[in-house]
Amino acid sequence: MQEFWIRLVSLFIVVSSLWGYNMTIDKREQENKNTQHIVAETESTDSQGAYKDGTYTGSAEGFGGNVDVKVTIEAGKISSVDITAAEKEDGAYLAMAEDIIPSIISAQSADVDTVSGATFSSTAIRNATKQALEKAVK
Repeated sequence: MQEFWIRLVSLFIVVSSLWGYNMTIDKREQENKNTQHIVAETESTDSQGAYKDGTYTGSAEGFGGNVDVKVTIEAGKISSVDITAAEKEDGAYLAMAEDIIPSIISAQSADVDTVSGATFSSTAIRNATKQALEKAVK
């Protein structure tokens, strides 16, 4: 009789464990579906772009003076950032600071880190780009 109860309790433990495992798997699958749905929504929103198409300009104070940029928006996204004027900027600093431009384009935002060693010049490019993007917001 005692052996019967041991087997019954063991069976109960095994069935309970399997039921709990199954519930955990179901919960994870539901979370994955929700995550995929959210990602799909975000991607469809991103594909529309956050900006109006066109070319916009901005200007900001750099290391040696004003830095002017031209930001081009195509299909609602930043396609290029060009420095149009930086007459009083030191050439070496400006060349280093231009490394911020690919970061701005890939982030689709001017909220990126500055370039170490050319902080003032890269900050000027970033701030001028922000100013231009403010004009392009839908």
